[in-house]
Amino acid sequence: MNPVVIAVAITGSVPRKKDNPAVPTTPSEQIESTHQAFEAGATLVHIHVRNDDETPSSDPARFAAVQEGVAKHCPGMIIQFSTGGRGRDQAARGSSLYLKPDMASLSTGSVNFPTIIYENHPTLVEDLATKMRDNGILPEIEIFDLSHIHGARRLVDAGLMNDRPHVQFVMGVKNAMPAEEHLVDTLLAETKRVLPNATWTAAGIGRNQAVVMDWALARGADAVRTGLEDNIRVTKDRLAASNAELVTLAAERITRHGRRVANATEARQLLGLRSNPA
Repeated sequence: MNPVVIAVAITGSVPRKKDNPAVPTTPSEQIESTHQAFEAGATLVHIHVRNDDETPSSDPARFAAVQEGVAKHCPGMIIQFSTGGRGRDQAARGSSLYLKPDMASLSTGSVNFPTIIYENHPTLVEDLATKMRDNGILPEIEIFDLSHIHGARRLVDAGLMNDRPHVQFVMGVKNAMPAEEHLVDTLLAETKRVLPNATWTAAGIGRNQAVVMDWALARGADAVRTGLEDNIRVTKDRLAASNAELVTLAAERITRHGRRVANATEARQLLGLRSNPA
């Protein structure tokens, strides 16, 4: 059975404790929540950090604290920093990359979000890609639009990224790419044509999380993504108890598709990362 990486997006920049008390917002909460998710089967953690008032932060000290705690308590887990822009100073989005996480998210173009334009100016994209390259960080390319695949190819051609990034199709954000199954086939075909060596996954936002996971698994995805950043509920009427609960549900879906959850060593091999993160 082919192994599948479970990525857990523990916090994000949007949900607050008033939405779900399980959302971890302090570094200590994030470390503990990640450890629980790791024990449940997650081998990649996507990290946003928050200020004391729960607003999004770019504070390198907070990223460093979470990174240190995860490395200590979750041996071999892939640590991925967010460089996303919601609620953050554009100039500070890459300010923690000197800490050399295993991975970092990278959006290669702008897109409409529910109430804002998620702006990714070409100059900023190139700057973030350069910092990732110079610090030995594997980019996860966030695909909100078909053109973003070609934006990643331009970075490869410019020598700012190797030709084996990890690609994630983000589906179900209002005003951006809808969660429709036929679009997975379109995006996947274009990715294989433009970035033939890339690994891939897909993220469904909110109520779309489970169905997008099924679509990705049915097409042989290298990874799935879950977590309270994307979805704070298990059902319409029940909040998720933790990131670990969402990871457990993802693991069950992987089994139903005749595959198995990757361990930390396998996850690193699948994504082309060094086996020893030390």
